[in-house]
Amino acid sequence: MASPETGLPDAARAVLDAVNVLNSDLDLPRVLDRIVRSACTITDARYGALGVLGDDRTLVELVQHGIDEATRNRIGPHPLGRGILGLLINDPRPIRLERLQDHPASYGFPPHHPPMTSFLGIPVTIRGRVYGNIYLTEKADGRTFTEEDEVLLTAFAAAAGTAIENARVLAASERQGAWLAASSRMYNALQMPTTTEHAVELIASCIRPACGADGVGVVRQRSGGPEVLATDGILAAEILATCITAHDAFETAAKGESVPPVAVADGSVVLLAPLRGHLYGHAVVVAVVSDLLGARAQHDLLTSFADQAAVALDRVQAVAEHQAGALVTDRDRIARDLHDLVIQRLFSTGLLLQGTRAKATGPGVQHRIDQAIADLDSTIRDIRSTVFQLQPNVSEGIRDSLHALLAEYAGALGFTPELRTTGPLDTPLPRTISDELLAVLRQVLSGIARQEEATRVSVQVGVETDADGRRWVRLQVTDDGGGLSTTGSWLRNIRERATELGGAVSIGDHEPGETRLGWRAPLDG
Repeated sequence: MASPETGLPDAARAVLDAVNVLNSDLDLPRVLDRIVRSACTITDARYGALGVLGDDRTLVELVQHGIDEATRNRIGPHPLGRGILGLLINDPRPIRLERLQDHPASYGFPPHHPPMTSFLGIPVTIRGRVYGNIYLTEKADGRTFTEEDEVLLTAFAAAAGTAIENARVLAASERQGAWLAASSRMYNALQMPTTTEHAVELIASCIRPACGADGVGVVRQRSGGPEVLATDGILAAEILATCITAHDAFETAAKGESVPPVAVADGSVVLLAPLRGHLYGHAVVVAVVSDLLGARAQHDLLTSFADQAAVALDRVQAVAEHQAGALVTDRDRIARDLHDLVIQRLFSTGLLLQGTRAKATGPGVQHRIDQAIADLDSTIRDIRSTVFQLQPNVSEGIRDSLHALLAEYAGALGFTPELRTTGPLDTPLPRTISDELLAVLRQVLSGIARQEEATRVSVQVGVETDADGRRWVRLQVTDDGGGLSTTGSWLRNIRERATELGGAVSIGDHEPGETRLGWRAPLDG
């Protein structure tokens, strides 16, 4: 029957309408869905599918119509393209069957699959290359597909190929734009000084919207297993589970090699791209996306971005090292100026005051001069301590451990003890000495805290050289609350342990109302 508006047969009119619908939208997923729906309309088929072929000539995606979501879930993963479906893959020519179960290549159906009898398959080509195949089954009223159905669907498939190509071009352009925006955001953000940890987090947050991933992680391969450095849109535990699932591919990517997308059991796809830089030479970008078709399109772009990100991370590290070097230079200059200029002037002023004291007549004036000299000596010690703190750390040293221990006892004491350090404490101390020093200080602070009478505790730690040229580590703790008792098993214990190290312990009154404990151990044997 012909259409009264155009004079065309109804079937031809249906093809034209279907082509017009295809050209009204260039979003690739929607185009594929409309192709399947239109093919069913043209041929009056109950079930339809469009199988998209991958590089290995298996079905990487199956866009279906006619089977509800619950039934699809019960059926399980879509077929890879064997049996009847594989006939079109191996020989891309139309196939029309009255009863597909009778064909020798028929595999049968998996459990929960609806019954299907008649079959029509048409290849979809783009520029002479097979993109995929249209599969139709169950023509209405139990009829079989006709030669006219085959002709009409072949003509429609040609138009569908053009629509797919246009949608793919647009999708590729949009992907390129998204990745360019991600690259621009990354470079702009990393122009300012930042830490490598923040830079890695930023890279993960740039990747996720660019590739449309459900979640992105940056994972470093360590001897004990994968270590998550940053995530975006996904928990670290989920990223670790993903790496374990795609273990072989992750191991390969961690060696700096390119690996194809990996489909996992839950239907999602994992993209892996190595960060081929100096800073994280064994790290991998892990992106979890929802479909294999999109993953293949994003894979090369993600790999290229990861290479750019590795260069950016190396730059961040280089800038940080340059700034650290500049800081060390400035600290050395400041330390040198303090030592060569300030301390020498203070020392000269102290000598001048000592000479003036001999000429002073009144006891009150002499006392004030003595106090000024004592203040100058204290200031010189403070500046020398600052000089040593300004010198670059060659290791963590013991200073951080001392600060941490004093902060730990601040709550029990009601205040934070004062800490003064002298000498090259940043030079690594023998482990035995540093452990014993911290143990002694902990025991002393515990005793002071139990008395609950101290309002001020002063701790001084330093390295000094005696007249014989031997170097010693010295600890002095001054307490104004009577917490440093001259009796008790704790004092006997630290004396014995100090003796074993070749050191000594002393305790006694200092200023009125104050008690001072001294502990020292040799550094040179």
